Amino acid sequence: MDYVLTEEQRLLQDLARQVAEERIKPVRAELDEQEIFPADLMQEMAQADLFGIIIPEEYGGLGLGCLESCLVLEAIGAACVGVGTTYAATFLGAYPLLLFGSEAQKSHYLPKLVRGEQLAAFALTESQAGSDAGAIQTTAVRDGDFYVLNGTKQWITNAGEAGLYTIIALTDRAKGPRGASAFVVQADDPGVSFGKKEQKMGIRASATREIFFQNCRIPADRLIGKEGMGFIIALKTLDYARPGIGALALGLAQGALDEAVIFARQRQQFGHAIIAFQAVQHILADMAIQIEAARALIYSVARFIDQNPKDFAKEAAVAKVFATDVAMRVTTDAVQILGGHGYMREYPVEKMMRDAKIFQIFEGTNQILRNIIGQALNKEYAKKRS
Repeated sequence: MDYVLTEEQRLLQDLARQVAEERIKPVRAELDEQEIFPADLMQEMAQADLFGIIIPEEYGGLGLGCLESCLVLEAIGAACVGVGTTYAATFLGAYPLLLFGSEAQKSHYLPKLVRGEQLAAFALTESQAGSDAGAIQTTAVRDGDFYVLNGTKQWITNAGEAGLYTIIALTDRAKGPRGASAFVVQADDPGVSFGKKEQKMGIRASATREIFFQNCRIPADRLIGKEGMGFIIALKTLDYARPGIGALALGLAQGALDEAVIFARQRQQFGHAIIAFQAVQHILADMAIQIEAARALIYSVARFIDQNPKDFAKEAAVAKVFATDVAMRVTTDAVQILGGHGYMREYPVEKMMRDAKIFQIFEGTNQILRNIIGQALNKEYAKKRS
């Protein structure tokens, strides 16, 4: 299907597909099995300018938009979403700076991300603050020209591997969520340490760790925006990032369909390739239908975001929920098509099914995002009736 991409977008998509096919796909099983962090691949992707997609040209980036980012993430996701999650997490860590950072902060940090000199990470989640992000306990207390951070962040992608972290911490406990602020923290700041690398069901190539802040003293100019803007920054960051998560899931689903069709054409039963059987055709057809619907939705939402609307929280949530639910269904069906082979690690769909589950959980669980969508609908229809 032709999605009316520009020549520049197609060239970018082709480049990402080439990197995925030639560099990521051959090593994805090893990365998963041995839980190897793909540092070398991140460097190669930086050399291919893939880390500069959403970074403005004045900081060394390509100055492109959400759609271009989604095209690349889709292509990478088709090969390995463990690698794709590592890559996407740097965008997540960069968004607070892109959207709310000072000129000095942008000039200092963004060129390093473009060049691949360091990765980034975004740290909001804590042990008692997952879906209930307002329950965070990490604090940042002003002390002259510094802030002192104390607390623990949990399940942070790229933690221990990234050099740059955007952190949400409380600067005024009495105000609750309105007392949260955003900061830049560097991995080598005194008082920063990291927990063990978590052993996960899927996306094993990516690194997930706790971050500990023990009297971590950072300069006051590391505050992003103003005090009290932390949750505004966090919510807007997630709004921008969610279509990209949907795009990664879309790529994963497409990769699973590819494997299922190839297998079904080769697998012989009862004297025929199993793709000749209507029951198999119907499963594959439903997989393809869902993928095309998810792709059309992701691209449409990305184009909408690139028009700079005032609010797109609902649309971002819709894209993420639909595409990630599709990825879970499609990868499960791919395992079914491969039968016993699909359950074996020798075949990639086993990994794909494990990888798919996390996409319904992180960047806002799909249940929480349905709440966001429902609340937005309530407001929209209240305006229509008034």
